[in-house]
Amino acid sequence: MGASISGAMVDRDEAGSPLKPRLGDIPESCAALVLALLDPPEICKLARVNRSFHDASSADFIWESKLPSNYTFIVEKVLRDTTLLNLQKKQLYAGLCRPNPFDAGRKEIWLDKNTGGVCLSISSKALTITGIDDRRYWTHISTEESRYPTVAYLQQIWWFQVDGEVEFGFPVGTYSLFFRLQLGKSSKRLGRRVCNSKHIHGWEIKPVRFQLTTSEGQSVESRCYLDNPGNWVLYRVGDFVVQNPNAFTNIKFSLTQIDCTHTKGGLCVDAALIYPTTVAKEISSCS
Repeated sequence: MGASISGAMVDRDEAGSPLKPRLGDIPESCAALVLALLDPPEICKLARVNRSFHDASSADFIWESKLPSNYTFIVEKVLRDTTLLNLQKKQLYAGLCRPNPFDAGRKEIWLDKNTGGVCLSISSKALTITGIDDRRYWTHISTEESRYPTVAYLQQIWWFQVDGEVEFGFPVGTYSLFFRLQLGKSSKRLGRRVCNSKHIHGWEIKPVRFQLTTSEGQSVESRCYLDNPGNWVLYRVGDFVVQNPNAFTNIKFSLTQIDCTHTKGGLCVDAALIYPTTVAKEISSCS
């Protein structure tokens, strides 16, 4: 009797032979366990395979494991929108992967969609720039080439100094900080991008100095000549390590060229950016 019952439960082909198991036969709960081991892009690819994987791909426990450990802090204290916590974790992950402005729109936070790593951007208006209020030296110009409506443009100055500071509760990991800069002022003419290099001077004489310090006592300093006119370049300031996810890390950073024997000018300052170092490996930098 047992054999006849067992045989009745097995799907067979027209010849009476047992059918081989198919991918669609995997229970949704098992599919979810498989997906939990994958990175977000792989989860999304497998979700298109069949209905079982598609339904399993929305499980909260999968996406909560992909969110950074400080995601509640980001939602509650940075974005100040607790309604986001009512979303399914998959929706929350997708929402945090988009640029989310804070600090009156002067900064943005987002997650790297492939890793869930926390990324920050600090606009030129959130930086302390020597002489920024004197239009003989600096102006804010509109642009379509930034996350922000404007960038700071230096016409000419003797003492060049840009300082920044951010305090944030980062997840454990190693992070890299960059300045996004461009020599020359770009615009559109007859639908084509052009770059005005009129004011570019002084940067070939001496390198600029980058500095980074943290509240944990970490310190990095480097020097680099600015080059590649007409193109936005990410200049690497340095790396820092976060070991305590429950404490705020204060980061101070700067970009200077304060040799007053010559003027320098023709530089656009867009923003400072912080990426997990694993993400930053894909980003061009100045060595």
